[in-house]
Amino acid sequence: MTQDPKRGGAIHRICEWIRHHISSVVGTGLDFAAMIAAVELLGLSPVTGTMVGATVGGIANFWLGRHFTFRSRSKQVSGQLLRYGLVSGGSLGLNALGEHVFITYIASRYVLGRVLVAATVNNAWNYPMQRFFVFVERKQSRA
Repeated sequence: MTQDPKRGGAIHRICEWIRHHISSVVGTGLDFAAMIAAVELLGLSPVTGTMVGATVGGIANFWLGRHFTFRSRSKQVSGQLLRYGLVSGGSLGLNALGEHVFITYIASRYVLGRVLVAATVNNAWNYPMQRFFVFVERKQSRA
């Protein structure tokens, strides 16, 4: 891994973090819109609609992360996709665990728990993992 000199300043990091959150909001909005459209317009079940929405939101979030948030120039898209899938799977597990802990031990208000857990996971897991693992610029191997 090499550090891009343009990615080092504090102002750049703050702007990148803001772009990450913009991307997250857009991806979540597309997720919910696709889910609702699949259920209400296509007559799919809510479970199937959720899968459709998560897929649409995930694709949008990957694309935005690559091009808007982290401005990756890497030609290794398949590697980024694989790493993104791993990070997203970890995010799913952390969100589910956090929601379980919240409603079991803290409060029964699952929507409040969902918001608090999602914000925590997004800042403590998604952003750092996308920045330092998924979209980090890697040296090309000489093979």
